[in-house]
Amino acid sequence: MVGNDDLAARMDTSDEWIRTRTGIRTRHFVSAGMPTSLLAAEAGARALQSAGTADVDAVVLATTTPDRPCPATAPEVARRLGLTGRPAFDVSAVCTGFLYALTTAAGMIASGAAEQVLVIGAEAFSTLIDPQDRSSAVVFGDGAGAVVLRAGEPGEPGALGRIVLGSDGSLADLITVRAGGSEQPRPHPDADPADRYFSMRGREVFGHAVTRMTESARAALAHTGWQPDDVDRLVGHQANLRILHAVAEQLDIPVERLVIHLDRVGNTAAASIPLALAHAHETGELTPGARVVLAAFGGGATWGATALTWPALKSA
Repeated sequence: MVGNDDLAARMDTSDEWIRTRTGIRTRHFVSAGMPTSLLAAEAGARALQSAGTADVDAVVLATTTPDRPCPATAPEVARRLGLTGRPAFDVSAVCTGFLYALTTAAGMIASGAAEQVLVIGAEAFSTLIDPQDRSSAVVFGDGAGAVVLRAGEPGEPGALGRIVLGSDGSLADLITVRAGGSEQPRPHPDADPADRYFSMRGREVFGHAVTRMTESARAALAHTGWQPDDVDRLVGHQANLRILHAVAEQLDIPVERLVIHLDRVGNTAAASIPLALAHAHETGELTPGARVVLAAFGGGATWGATALTWPALKSA
């Protein structure tokens, strides 16, 4: 665990500066050599235990920090979970990745290709950030969360509504790592050393995130027929406390109904929403039948939202 004071000891910042601007107090960084697949497998095992099953028909992993550029990380996650032979693949949509992965899993179930799918969001963002960059080093953390999505019975608690997604490639430079892809392979003779690190234009991201998360959440509510007052919990991507409050206010949902977990773990990108759900389940903030809205904005730019009723689960 890395506290704000730990970061203040190595860069020009302070606990007060970080807390007042982000709401973050602590975050976790992986130890050297710990791969994303290990984080993902540990989260997947807990989700399988909570769902009361040891087997699924597929594994979908949302991540921006795969073990390697090639191959995909999900097959290694499946191997670690004893699921070798099952379809396993990665989805990349940065902080919206979990919702994109959830959509993919729901489509597999709707088509009859699967009955149960393990959906994981896992990130080791500390491997992408410049440790001296105050704009990113204080914000991001590493972690993983997972759910098991399965076909249900009519009226059964846990129904997942339509997932509303969107993207805008003209905003790619808002949230990016420039080097390492086909556009700028490593090593590149003209590359700026900073291009190998994650970069984010925070002020611009704030406006786009609030707008797109609000719009997509409204669309998700419209599909379910719910009104804002019907929502028991709003689980937004845990990027910044100010963003979460702004989205809640735009939606006319009391901020007291927000699930807040970023103060403990920071911005964990694709792991953000499943980690927040796990936290809310463990603390009793989510009970069977609760009406929940999920919303996210991430690099790409990408965004999305959905509405669901919370199922009855075991504690992992």
